[in-house]
Amino acid sequence: MSTVMRYSTPAIVFHWLVAFLIFAGFPLGLYMVDLPLSPDKLKLYSYHKWIGITVLMLAAIRVTWRLTRKPPPLPDSVAAWQRRASVVVHGLLYLLMIVIPLSGWLMSSAKGFQTVWFGVLPLPDLIEKNRELGDLLAGVHKALNFTLLALVILHVGAALKHHFIERQPFLQRMGWGRKERT
Repeated sequence: MSTVMRYSTPAIVFHWLVAFLIFAGFPLGLYMVDLPLSPDKLKLYSYHKWIGITVLMLAAIRVTWRLTRKPPPLPDSVAAWQRRASVVVHGLLYLLMIVIPLSGWLMSSAKGFQTVWFGVLPLPDLIEKNRELGDLLAGVHKALNFTLLALVILHVGAALKHHFIERQPFLQRMGWGRKERT
């Protein structure tokens, strides 16, 4: 049996923590947007913003970690085009983990709603209040989120295909299953 080249423990923790936050924030955003204005809606918006700012901070740490540490190599059996696709998809995922929270923060600023992280730390508005720009940024934020959804589906689908159909230990690389001993 070949040795499984796993990501480092911090990389695995960052991956699953950000994944959990995205899996919580995306449906929350879908749910809250069409609610009538109420204290509950405002509370959900605050939670959504907290998640987004946390993803932004963790993504900055993840990018720094990834730039300073080489990920484990893909198995030799992975085709060259799949290797290139993996690099592109991972790059886009990292980019979106930064750009989506920033677009939400910009949108909130433009709409005149300050972002307060965990209800304690008020973050500065990034731009002046501008209703039209806020509406435009809302559309951008939504489009970026659905782009992220498509890439996450592709990412998860590829990992599952490699793991279950091609019988390569892809899930173990990111901490699932038992650790192989060398």
